[in-house]
This record gives sequence, C-alpha cells and structure tokens, in this order.
Amino acid sequence: MAQGHESRRYSMIIVYAYIVGDILHYGHLRHLQNAKALGDKLIVGILTNKAVMEKKPRPTVPFAERLALIAALGCVDVAVPQETYAPHDNVKNLGADILIESTSHSEKLLAYGKSLMKALGGRMVVMPYYEGQSSTKIKERIKNGNEN
Repeated sequence: MAQGHESRRYSMIIVYAYIVGDILHYGHLRHLQNAKALGDKLIVGILTNKAVMEKKPRPTVPFAERLALIAALGCVDVAVPQETYAPHDNVKNLGADILIESTSHSEKLLAYGKSLMKALGGRMVVMPYYEGQSSTKIKERIKNGNEN
C-alpha cells in the first residue's frame, strides 16, 4: 500500500479536485458534483492567490471567501488551501485515491498527474472543460454589459 493511502484499508475512496473558485458558476458545480460521484469523500483544493497568479491574473474574490463558498457546497466534504497551481503536494499529503484534472490543463500537467497517481496506487480522471462556463468569461460579460 502506498504511503498516504490508509483510506484503502477501510474501502473509502478519497477524490481530490482543485479549482480557483473565483465567481462561482455552474461549471464549477458540475465539475465538483461529477468528482464527488467517483468516490466517498471529496476534498477540494482552493488555489491561493499566489498559486492562481502562477498562470492567471489575481482572483476578484478574496481567498478566504472562495474557500468558504466552496466548502459550503453539498457535494464538497472538505475544502483546503492549495499553495501551488499544480495539485501534487496536496494529493500526496492528503492520500487521495483519485485526482480530478480538466481538459483545459496542459499535457505536461496531465502527464505528471497520471504518473504521480500511478506511483501512489491511485488514478487520475480527466473531466471535460465546460466551454462558456468560466469566471473570466463572466467578468468579460459584466465589463462589456453583455447579457447571457
């Protein structure tokens, strides 16, 4: 048994997903509900402002509020800070059995995640990116005064 995967002794499957969670929208909800359906417990990493800014602009909604909003969703068992854009440290430290990734992420990130999960005795599941469902697009619509 890989270190950190004590949950397998009890047949509990821990799923780890991660999001920015800036301007919560339907795509976030679908992503997290689908992730929860794959296991018993869903842990969601919320990217800190520093982690987000490795790849994107600073979020509009403060980190503490994003963490609280995601934690309040019924499909989420635990929300935790994620200090880097890549989820690998949290996945190892929390003993996740399944890592949820997105088709919007780079091939390099996906390949490393798959390799990591194989080494840990788990697996990675790649969820579709819900086109049109993004905080960035919502911000653009608000800025431009566009409706749905």
